[in-house]
Amino acid sequence: MAEEEPKKNPQKIDGNTMVAMCLARAGINTMFGVVGIPVTSLANKAVALGVRFIAFHNEQSAGYAASAYGFLTRTPGILLTVSGPGCVHGLAGLSNAAVNGWPMVMISGSCEQSFVGRGDFQELDQVAAVKPFSKFSAKVTDITKIPESVFSVIDCALSGRPGGTYLDLPSDVLRQVVDESEAERLITKALESRNSNLADRPKISALEIQQAVDLLKGAERPLIVFGKGAAYAKAENELTKLIETTGIPFLPTPMGKGLVSDTHQLAATAARSLAIGKCDVALVVGARLNWLLHFGEPPKWSKDVKFILVDICKEEIELRKPFLGITGGAKDVLGAMSKVIKDDPFCFGKTHPWIEAISNKSKENVKKMELQLAKDVVPFNFMTPMRIIRDTILQAGSPAPILVSEGANTMDIGRAVLVQTEPRTRLDAGTWGTMGVGLGYCIAAAVASPGRLVVAVEGDSGFGFSAMEVETLVRYQLPVIIIVFNNSGVYGGDRRNPEEISGPYKDDPAPTSFVSEAAYHILMKAFGGKGYLCATPDELKSALIESFSAKNPALINVMIDPYAGAESGRLHHKN
Repeated sequence: MAEEEPKKNPQKIDGNTMVAMCLARAGINTMFGVVGIPVTSLANKAVALGVRFIAFHNEQSAGYAASAYGFLTRTPGILLTVSGPGCVHGLAGLSNAAVNGWPMVMISGSCEQSFVGRGDFQELDQVAAVKPFSKFSAKVTDITKIPESVFSVIDCALSGRPGGTYLDLPSDVLRQVVDESEAERLITKALESRNSNLADRPKISALEIQQAVDLLKGAERPLIVFGKGAAYAKAENELTKLIETTGIPFLPTPMGKGLVSDTHQLAATAARSLAIGKCDVALVVGARLNWLLHFGEPPKWSKDVKFILVDICKEEIELRKPFLGITGGAKDVLGAMSKVIKDDPFCFGKTHPWIEAISNKSKENVKKMELQLAKDVVPFNFMTPMRIIRDTILQAGSPAPILVSEGANTMDIGRAVLVQTEPRTRLDAGTWGTMGVGLGYCIAAAVASPGRLVVAVEGDSGFGFSAMEVETLVRYQLPVIIIVFNNSGVYGGDRRNPEEISGPYKDDPAPTSFVSEAAYHILMKAFGGKGYLCATPDELKSALIESFSAKNPALINVMIDPYAGAESGRLHHKN
């Protein structure tokens, strides 16, 4: 009689593995973060299941990367942090996602549940800490709750207006184990019960679409304004069709640039003051009437302008109280408008007085700027190197490099000079005007678009927030070129009046000063990247050509006259 084979013990998996399995089943393929107690095993398990883990030096930069990744890919960027201070550091990225409307999930380990309130290692009420910035938070109390919690935070990050969500993983839950078959059952059940309603698009009102078209058709001076919400929605084709069919000038907000090329004949960016000051009907798509658009109020805007506000979020429309509000996705609303216009077409021709006025003012302002840009000023002001960078980027062709920009003067002047010809090729300080996003955004862009060149144009102050992440660029061999505008400080070193230099610490460096002519390029070289020091046009041109061709991590240290530019850039009135 044959002997029975001994029964095998069922395969066990722990909480770390189950979280990783759920992320992979949800279609997550990238995660950013900093490992440590109690999440190191989670990162390793995720990598083993096909989720790429990009390890940073600081959770702040990793969080900025996760938020930008959500914007670029329309899938939630995942940030993994340790407990306590790691979670606190990660709030920078979570809040950035919330304010900009980008999908992101922050996952943090937390202290053992039985020790809560007793002063455990890195103990913090993390659900309370993230509350101002999280659309939805889930604290997993048992390993069996992992699947539904993981899928819920992912789905909520994408629903309605996208934003940040939070998943709290106590260390004891990560150590719990279940049979592998039970884990599969729980995951399958959670997948089947996911709330599909969260992804439903708002139903667009045909009446409101017709009203919007009628307003544009009856306007004397219409304008189309679009922002990063339209970029997130990938509405570039619908925007282009509407603009070219109707002949209406357009104005992008900074991160909307490139949805329709800056070089388009109907671009009103160079005539911004005229466009917003004189338009009588403004279709605003995927952009909020906040400080970036002067709240839609006089004196920048006409007191009689009629706003047609298109937003995915009904509450945003209720807050702004436009003449006409349409709740819906940018792509859907614009497509619906074009269908109505097709049946009753209209177009503002090139000879229309409004179109001529915008065109003439744009040409006039561009001519003035080009006269400034044509001069080779040494020591460098901001204009000369910016022109050289612009020309090199344009020469790179398609796909255009993704541009990352931060800084006061550097970002403000770059916004006017650098040209965006393709969608989602500009990442900057965004709704909050956040400094420190640069390196995180660079890494996110390079990971989201493998092989595509990423160019960061950074002020030296903005660069300093995350400068150590140049090592991350080299470690992963990402095609990122960092250009630092080095004017030796915030706004440009010591700009104090003589009467301000007094008191017992008058001999200290000014609050705005850094070490003069710091050798930032050496930092890149220290990790094996390429570093360049440039103080003349020929040196900068050579460095750009070489680094663009190599597509390897490089840092170009551009020496700028400390007295070029202005304090606080274009926001001097707020300082």
